Amino acid sequence: MIPLLSKRNSDNDLVVNGIEIYRMKIDSKVTSRFAHNVITSRAVNRGNIHKEVFFDVELPKTAFITNFSMTIDGITYPGNIKEKEAAKQQYEKAVSRGQTAGLVKASGRKTEKFTVSVNIAAGSKVTFELTYEELLKRHFGKYEMFIKVKPKQLVKDFEIEVNIFEPQGISELEAEGTFITNDLQNVIKKSFSHKKGHISFKPTLDQQRTCENCSQSLLDGDFIVKYDVKRTTPDNLQIVNGYFVHFFAPTNLPKLPKNVIFIIDISGSMSGREIEQTREALLKILDDIKEDDHFNFILFGSDVHIWKETLIKATPENLDEARKFVRSIDTEGMTNLYGGIMKGIDMLNAAHEGNLVPKRSASIIIMLTDGQPNVGISNTQDIQTHVKKAIEGKYTLYNLGFGYGVDYNFLEKMALENKGLARRIYPDSDSALQLQGFYDEVSNPMLLDVELNYPENEIEDVTKNSFKHFYDGSEIVVAGRFRDINQNSLTVDVKGEGANDVLSFTTQQDKEQTAEVFQEQEYIFGDFIERLWAYLTIEQLLEKRIAATGEEKENFTAKALDLSLKYKFVTPLTSMVVTKPEGNENQAAIADKPTEAQARGAPIVAQASPAHYVHASSPTWYTSVDGDPHFIISVPQKEDAICFNINENPGAVLSLINDPVTGITVNGELIGDKKVDNDAKIQNTYFGKLGIANKHLDIKVTVTPEKITIQNETGKTTFTWLDSVTLKQEGLTLIINKKKSLMLSMSSSASFVIVLHQVWKKHPLHKDFLGLYTLESHKLSAQTQGLLGQFFHPIDFTILEIHSGSDPKKPDATMIFKNKELIVTRGWQKDYRRDPEHGIDIPCWFVHNNGAGLIDGVHTDYIVSSLF
Repeated sequence: MIPLLSKRNSDNDLVVNGIEIYRMKIDSKVTSRFAHNVITSRAVNRGNIHKEVFFDVELPKTAFITNFSMTIDGITYPGNIKEKEAAKQQYEKAVSRGQTAGLVKASGRKTEKFTVSVNIAAGSKVTFELTYEELLKRHFGKYEMFIKVKPKQLVKDFEIEVNIFEPQGISELEAEGTFITNDLQNVIKKSFSHKKGHISFKPTLDQQRTCENCSQSLLDGDFIVKYDVKRTTPDNLQIVNGYFVHFFAPTNLPKLPKNVIFIIDISGSMSGREIEQTREALLKILDDIKEDDHFNFILFGSDVHIWKETLIKATPENLDEARKFVRSIDTEGMTNLYGGIMKGIDMLNAAHEGNLVPKRSASIIIMLTDGQPNVGISNTQDIQTHVKKAIEGKYTLYNLGFGYGVDYNFLEKMALENKGLARRIYPDSDSALQLQGFYDEVSNPMLLDVELNYPENEIEDVTKNSFKHFYDGSEIVVAGRFRDINQNSLTVDVKGEGANDVLSFTTQQDKEQTAEVFQEQEYIFGDFIERLWAYLTIEQLLEKRIAATGEEKENFTAKALDLSLKYKFVTPLTSMVVTKPEGNENQAAIADKPTEAQARGAPIVAQASPAHYVHASSPTWYTSVDGDPHFIISVPQKEDAICFNINENPGAVLSLINDPVTGITVNGELIGDKKVDNDAKIQNTYFGKLGIANKHLDIKVTVTPEKITIQNETGKTTFTWLDSVTLKQEGLTLIINKKKSLMLSMSSSASFVIVLHQVWKKHPLHKDFLGLYTLESHKLSAQTQGLLGQFFHPIDFTILEIHSGSDPKKPDATMIFKNKELIVTRGWQKDYRRDPEHGIDIPCWFVHNNGAGLIDGVHTDYIVSSLF
């Protein structure tokens, strides 16, 4: 979990780059599902000069960091949690002095990465200690705790220890690791008896090695603990120090019939692997649909298509017909998301009004999209308003965002407003399994309209206590606090609507009953139920904040911030800063909490080791060239971007993309301003003409600010920007969004978006011009070249020595790229896809002098004779 440079020191395979990590422990204490985790790492500088030590930890996205400290030669430098803006100011002040920094950033589907580094003298020791807490959720009948293990070097004393205390008693306990070999299987020690569970993993040095004499570590992967508790009653109520927590998870209930409408995006951007994986997932889901269920499919591209006029029962015959339909699903057109989702709501309304579905049944809408609405109503705020009004709280809406091209904030807000949630489907080989896995979570509703009611005169600040659905294998958790801290008992009324009748009962718990259970203090950490309440309250306030506006949003924000500061949680509203005192080689570290909406598509920060620079959010990942002309290269693994300009004369044609395998080429011709400024050192130029071709299919598309021309073996077709067109023919999909943009894809390869920039016709200086954005570049081959194409292959870079530049707002730094040192400047370029008039700022590291040192060769190597 603490990667250091992997170069082996031949004298001692415990020492890497002069640093030995001699102790690492992950200590987890779980009490009533609430996990308190402490990661400790101790290192020593075995070299004879100052060395930099990195502490690099991946922790669950659902966790909140609560503390971090560095202890160097016996002196401890603690972290201070502050309101985000105050922390940022302290951090930026430190960075401006050239001091080092650490941060948290999204790093994977389930994890965030916390990184900090510090220089220590020869012979000095450093201890890093990070604490985080989380409430373990129950999925498919088990609580799961996820620990990332990645020391990246051998550690003399490595240990994971997990202690679990559950008042209801533990019914099962298991531990597994993705890196666990047959030899390591016996190193995992686990035991449980009644209320206690214990797991330890302490491999020796030899057991950590990848081979007998190797210095590389086997410990690289996920360590997962799963358990469940005994359930003699449907619920469990616990009271400690004026706070309570109520767990509700009834078993052995008959399953409710469900009514599911699958609303699927079939726009052109879903072509290729995305639509194939969607078909695969839907076919597997059809295998799991119960005969008492009702279902239907709605597809939306430019138009909306339905499979059946209404929901139909999942009989074997209907399921067979559905499979045939799913296998025939193909892509077309743009993204009429509004039309698709409103059709689904109307269909559910008609089914209920016509008594076509059981009265006691759960109605669910599952929508999958990979893009943003651009046909029909495309304003996301308007869509949210219409959808919320149409659903009226009757149905649950789940929004699945495929990849990073979606507006995740929009999907999440719309889902939360309609008692559902949003989930990102990561574009990978297992995307179909991700889709199926989500369906499995919501496929077995057991209860409708569950309410847990507490006496208002006794209880305050209760977390969410009403739920549209309760699903098999999950758990409802409610917490709150007593108005009178000395109150000894609590009575709760619970009700919910089941498949056959109404579930209703009353639970009572005395404070003394809970106190007796928690006598074994070695398993208890502090006021855990109070912290559980605070964690759950903050989590739900942040959720409410997403869907709120105006004063209501401000109130949710203020409450969540107050609790975050009081209980010392690093949340999206707070940051933690660690600063060494003046006179002691000042160094600073900052920890922010990213949100899923910022995953890749909009990262809070960019890692730039050993110093780090906080930047604003940015939209989806792509490569592009726009403006005069500005090139933007996304680097997803860094969650950052590199940019550069090309300054060349009007009339020059530049090779942007050239893929000899797929036959795709993209070239662009530069134009200049109407008048030449003789005093200017560099003349402004823009792309006035783009040529996109597929040599294998003999298709050529020429795009100018006036028209779009398609030439193939059957002849020539011309459109203007005043046309609204969806053209689909062999090897080519072309969609024109009138006077704004066009989307083009050829033979299931990468997709291109071309943005039209129009200026006032009588403008004395500027002309209309074009911007090019490449999406799904992974569909082009590894042999692709060109000013953009060469960056479709994975690249990496490191940022060092951040310092003040000529512009105080744009620091300079040294970039290490392909073993070359480049001077770069932190700045912004514009993304005009969503807003062609104003654009959105994209933070990036700017490489000077026509991308010298970044691009292969020099920029003049990319000048070609013509568009084709």
